Amino acid sequence: MKYETQKVALPFFMVAMALFALQIVFGLLAATVYVWPDFMASFMPFNIMRVSHTNLLIVWLLIGFMGCTYYLMPEEAEREIASPGLAYIQLGIFAFAGAAALVGYQFGIHEGREFLEQPFWIKVLITISFLLFLFNTSATLAKGRKTAINMVLMLGLWLAAVFWLFAFYNPTNLAVDKLYWWWVVHLWVEGVWELIMASLLGYLVIKMTGVDREVIEKWLYVIVGLALFSGLLGTGHHYYWIGAPSYWQPIGSIFSTLEVAPFFTMVMFAFTMFWKGRRNHPNKAAMLWTLGCPTVAFFGAGVWGFMHTLHWVNYYSHGTQVTAAHGHLAFYGAYVMIILGVMTFAMPSLRRSQPYNQVMNMWGFWITTGAMCFMTFTLTFAGVVQTHLQRVLGMNYMEVQDQLGLFYAMRLGTGIAVAVGAGLLLYSFFGPRRVQLPVGGTQMTAGTDNA
Repeated sequence: MKYETQKVALPFFMVAMALFALQIVFGLLAATVYVWPDFMASFMPFNIMRVSHTNLLIVWLLIGFMGCTYYLMPEEAEREIASPGLAYIQLGIFAFAGAAALVGYQFGIHEGREFLEQPFWIKVLITISFLLFLFNTSATLAKGRKTAINMVLMLGLWLAAVFWLFAFYNPTNLAVDKLYWWWVVHLWVEGVWELIMASLLGYLVIKMTGVDREVIEKWLYVIVGLALFSGLLGTGHHYYWIGAPSYWQPIGSIFSTLEVAPFFTMVMFAFTMFWKGRRNHPNKAAMLWTLGCPTVAFFGAGVWGFMHTLHWVNYYSHGTQVTAAHGHLAFYGAYVMIILGVMTFAMPSLRRSQPYNQVMNMWGFWITTGAMCFMTFTLTFAGVVQTHLQRVLGMNYMEVQDQLGLFYAMRLGTGIAVAVGAGLLLYSFFGPRRVQLPVGGTQMTAGTDNA
């Protein structure tokens, strides 16, 4: 590590991956219920499994973003983190808030708003933790070098905090509630989080290709402009059926169609930079994640999003398994993969273990990514059948669910495969490290980190 305080990222990565593993566990439980509806019905209702699964996703991604920021900020700003102690404090607050929310859900303690189920006092703790994080990183940036990478990253993080404040607004009118609810949910995942993703992707490309920074930063400005231009008014595709004015149907259709553009640009950016630059970086696993992230994000968020975003299509497909297919691959490609990519790049230096088990990491990549893609195909076919039977032929919802049993069983199988791939990733990150001996020696596996 060039800067000692980059090690602050390690506990963030450890907590994030622990929550990632727990998210997969709850996902497997929920997928099992689709196959055997009475599974754990008296112990843990399906809605609790689902809210635990989705909330763990959001929490571990946010902690992962924090860890990535603490790792790259010293290098980009060319100075140490302003207050490492404050970073550990805000991680403790955030982790406590997430754990308290998760435990509360098991006892039915939640506000009932999807993705924003956290009780008020937990929302306050999350806000405090995030503000401490922003203060710490902004103070580091203010006294250091300003680059397009760290400026875009901080813009995305600050905007995420601003839009989070709408989580505290809970109007009694359901239509008004949904109007502002999407200001958090949509403007995070289809707006400002894309800025965070693009800046992290730019950082990885700079570190591994050797391409001139000015070239990469020009690409970054284009990606950010496209993300904000399409994402803000693209919110309209969530306003089709909630009682909003009818003009949102053409606005939502047009601008959400354009949301494909920033993801396609990121694919072009990553592959072009690796083609122009050097491709001999020793961390081949990190290169795999760096190229895989924009590719899978383009298909998951871009192509699968476009498939059902036009209002005359969405009229039939809204709320079916088509939505679930899009959501799973989009989150995985855009945000899970970029965090895992930064971790794959950073962990050897954080653990001082050059080289580490790249082969196991790459097996984890292919198994997890392949399983997520197959899950998406399975849910897509299930959604098409569901749309036709339920929305076109008018069959009863539960009758249609009985026709989808094969697809749900296949989805459960892919979930198990995701768990296997995630296990390999966890072991490659935190398992016994490989140490590098002097020239002429042989590599061996150390049993502990003290080897």
